[in-house]
Amino acid sequence: MINIIIADDHAIIRSGLATLLETESDLRVVGQTSDGAEAVALAAELKPDVAILDLQMPRMDGVSATAGVLRASPETRVVVLTTFNTSDTLSDALAAGASGAFLKTVAETDLIDAIRRVAAGEKVVHPDVEKLIMSDPPAPKLTERQLLILEAMTHGLTNQDMARQFGISVSAVNQHILGILAKLGAANRTEAAAIAIRKHLLKL
Repeated sequence: MINIIIADDHAIIRSGLATLLETESDLRVVGQTSDGAEAVALAAELKPDVAILDLQMPRMDGVSATAGVLRASPETRVVVLTTFNTSDTLSDALAAGASGAFLKTVAETDLIDAIRRVAAGEKVVHPDVEKLIMSDPPAPKLTERQLLILEAMTHGLTNQDMARQFGISVSAVNQHILGILAKLGAANRTEAAAIAIRKHLLKL
């Protein structure tokens, strides 16, 4: 018997997934919750074989919850299941130790098969997720100063405004902007801002 916990902040999705899994004779849902912090607590208490985690949850997101579940119950295998189809968060979840990654558009039979394979020790990443990660590589790491300037750019500040705000020369601002554009692969400030928002580099 494969014991499973489910964490998803949408009650309909959570209950629907539980109902689906319970139709399989070898799968048993032993716990459900709506947030990541509670998922970690459930993992510590129940030591499930598999934890299915949404990536967007209150109190603790799916990436942090993945790491927390594995600390609380190292033998538990984590599967992330999400509609949040950007490569950065999916890559972060896999880097945190998730054994499986799927978009919520996955076929029911594929998900059930993956849960069994993950429980047996395999790592299963759906082709749609692999394709997404390959076509939209994770965001580059920007320095703290670059992030500050990038945020200022998205708010429409001129180079002169940023020079005054950060106490540096206009030339230094220009150099930072060139570095930001190069790292993001952006042709101009507008494109850089769009990439930053799409990849959640900034909290706007």
